[in-house]
Amino acid sequence: MIQEQIRKLATVLTTACMVMGPFADAFAAKQPNPADSYTTATPIKHIVVVFDENISFDHYFATYPFSTNPAGEPQFQALPDTPRVNNLLSSGLLDENPNSTQPFRLDRANALTCDQDHDYGDEQKAFNKGLMDKFPESVGSGGPGCFDAGMGTGITMGYYDGNTVTAIWNYAQHYAMSDNHFGTMFGPSSVGALNLIGGYTTGATVNSGSAAGETANGATTNATIIGDPRPMLDDCHPKSTFVTIDNGNLNVGDLLNTKGLTWGWFQGGFAPTSVSGGVANCGATSFGIPGTVTDYVSHHEPFMYYPSTANQHHTRPANVNVIGTQADTLTRHQYDLNDFWAAVDAGQLPAVSYIKQKALNDGHPGNSDPLDEQLGLVNLVNRLQTSGEWKSTAIVLLYDDSDGWYDHAMDPVVNQSSAADDNLTGPGTCGVTPGAGVPGRCGYGPRQPLIVISPYARMNYVDHQITDQSSVLRFIEDNWGLGRLGNGSTDAKAGTLDGLFDFTGKRRAPKLKLDPQTGLVTP
Repeated sequence: MIQEQIRKLATVLTTACMVMGPFADAFAAKQPNPADSYTTATPIKHIVVVFDENISFDHYFATYPFSTNPAGEPQFQALPDTPRVNNLLSSGLLDENPNSTQPFRLDRANALTCDQDHDYGDEQKAFNKGLMDKFPESVGSGGPGCFDAGMGTGITMGYYDGNTVTAIWNYAQHYAMSDNHFGTMFGPSSVGALNLIGGYTTGATVNSGSAAGETANGATTNATIIGDPRPMLDDCHPKSTFVTIDNGNLNVGDLLNTKGLTWGWFQGGFAPTSVSGGVANCGATSFGIPGTVTDYVSHHEPFMYYPSTANQHHTRPANVNVIGTQADTLTRHQYDLNDFWAAVDAGQLPAVSYIKQKALNDGHPGNSDPLDEQLGLVNLVNRLQTSGEWKSTAIVLLYDDSDGWYDHAMDPVVNQSSAADDNLTGPGTCGVTPGAGVPGRCGYGPRQPLIVISPYARMNYVDHQITDQSSVLRFIEDNWGLGRLGNGSTDAKAGTLDGLFDFTGKRRAPKLKLDPQTGLVTP
């Protein structure tokens, strides 16, 4: 009862803050949005990439679209003719699974869990040469105080259904989802974030002042990131391994800047709570079921790894009119999430926006949960659908990594590797061709959810084409004519998102308003 009251209070406060927005911008005179006039390959003039945390496909969609529907919980009923997806129910692996713990349903009461092991090499061990049968032994994290539903390391086999991830199932029902989307490679958050904006994790320089013993967890010997090193060019991080990606390596922000297009990365808690001696402190916190959580997480912000796009001191934009534009010379397009809503309220939604929710709402086990994630996501989608620019907008929801949660689908190995940390096809190997690929780039990695919410999304549709995190990068490059990044970026081989859209003009997907607490459809 107390947990539910805390969650309801958090819902009210978060919704109120998002609806009100920055007070000073409420009266800003709206000017024409330059993004509406950019030449694009599709009718999409605005893409909003919601990059949430640490979910495998089966963890959220193991039995989609069939829910248990116990009394007292949001009831989910599938729409007629909902297409089949490749999940545990359709594969027969729900009741006869090769893992030592059988898959099991996590209830809303088990929304808060601990973080699983999602290290680069351990995830490969769980795959066990494609047998997919060593998850509890290799990546499961359970035990006393770990919210493991009494399953110990077998907690990694847990999944939610439409009574908990209700909103995400409803978005899948009314728009388009993929059941064949993968992390670009194995590994944790920094890896996924860098692949999202650059399609590579190479070119890293580890700062000599990094903490002893941590360097090996942040980069391989060939300077390829496989872990979660913190960006060197960021005031707001704990003392840890510090990394920059330099030597002329580019990201999608550099391509957008070259074209003079509007864009931004918007993250909860990015605005400093204080500045001392020119050094920013990001001390904003939020309170929910996990307790008090610091809003900003530095290694979730990929643009901060690059000298060309890092806003080291978290400098604020001069005013709402420059947010996302090339006239903003202070921020290098790195912003607080409140700046996103200031731009939206002013009618200046950028062409390309990346959204990283504050830690309480990003879905990351340990500091967030599916219900807090739902709160942040539904409020964002509901509000964007009231924008005058919704008619040409696409929201893409995807995740940075799988967190080690079980998924039964073996990835296609498009990037072989022979680093000491590899374990996919044997100790020190990922693939069968000795010396092939870039060491430390084993991929694709685990399968993850991907949903497109847009007037142009196919409705109640499941796309089976293979995509990865850098497919979003490719869509942005193709839609705005940016060209490819080169330098070994996986943008060149990434599958396209085209199968999730319907650009024929025959019909438009209607708006869908959901309740942020229950995830159910509202009038």
